[in-house]
Amino acid sequence: MSTAVASKGLEGIVAANSGICWIDGEAGVLAYRGIDIHDLAEKSTFEETTCLLWHGKLPTAAELEAFKKKLSDSRHLPPDILKLLKEFPKTATPMEVLRTAVSALSFYDKDEKAVDHDSNVRKSFDLTAQIAMIVAAFDRIRKDKPVVEADKSLSHAGNFLWMLTGEKPSETATRALDVALILHADHELNASTFAARVIAATLSDVHSAITGAIGALKGPLHGGANEAVMRMLFAIEKDGSDPVEYVKNLLAQKKKISGFGHRVYHTEDPRATHLRKMSEDLGSSAKNTKWFDMSQKIEKYIKSEKKLNANVDFYSASTYTTLGVDLDLFTPIFAVSRISGWAAHVIEQLDDNRLIRPRAEYIGPEYPAKYVPISQR
Repeated sequence: MSTAVASKGLEGIVAANSGICWIDGEAGVLAYRGIDIHDLAEKSTFEETTCLLWHGKLPTAAELEAFKKKLSDSRHLPPDILKLLKEFPKTATPMEVLRTAVSALSFYDKDEKAVDHDSNVRKSFDLTAQIAMIVAAFDRIRKDKPVVEADKSLSHAGNFLWMLTGEKPSETATRALDVALILHADHELNASTFAARVIAATLSDVHSAITGAIGALKGPLHGGANEAVMRMLFAIEKDGSDPVEYVKNLLAQKKKISGFGHRVYHTEDPRATHLRKMSEDLGSSAKNTKWFDMSQKIEKYIKSEKKLNANVDFYSASTYTTLGVDLDLFTPIFAVSRISGWAAHVIEQLDDNRLIRPRAEYIGPEYPAKYVPISQR
């Protein structure tokens, strides 16, 4: 038997070659196709970033306009999917609904079984548009509000806010969400992306791969940390406590403070840098900085006492809340963004496919174990 020691959680194991996302955890670097996330957050748009992820290079002005038109033209849901959304229990969580609705979308895909490059790109346009529509539509349905028709003249971020609220979003809100979508678009082989690649590698359909990714994202150890952050901020407000004293009490009880530390980054998560500023700017614009102020006090204390940096989840909580987004929509909005990265990885996997089939380090009884007849047990 092998004496090798398996890496728990595959930590540090290289499982695939990819040209999509580069992370340097020691230096705090995140780059899409070699372009630093800070440049993209400051200068790009979600549409341009998605084009970069899928096609491997920044588009020309004409290419970007064509990309935006294809994404806009994909903003349609089959009537039966809308009917299905209306039949779900209103108590269902948005992530449960999204997982099921995306799976059902495969019924209406004209070449559902095709896994060639062009088909995968077309499906990626559809799913990127449709996931945002499903999240917004179900939120309105469960609140007994009419579903808002897509506005094809708006950006992806702007249209999502429009379909969610029924009001034309401000430039500040649109840009804030746009940047948040860029920051969450991809992060190498995280759990949901790896799940999508494993499924795609079997030559299953794209909808199955994305449904599997959504299932992985639904787990609280992957997509739900920002919800936990906001629940803590709500509890602090309700309790009327000083944020630092509240956190000290949680730590004294050996409870985890969500939104800090990262499996990959050993310095500040570069995405947190932008979300911190976004949270502050949105609060100032709304003339209500209480969530940002509370978050900043907690961040300073945790960094000082525990030497932990805020990650992408910490300030995304106050950012989304200031935008008026309900708590249980935080993770679905993660999916609204991450579909761009999931799609890029599915496309890349199927462009040069090999079945993903790792081995396990056996730690069971020594071979050969003796078979004992049932009469002698």
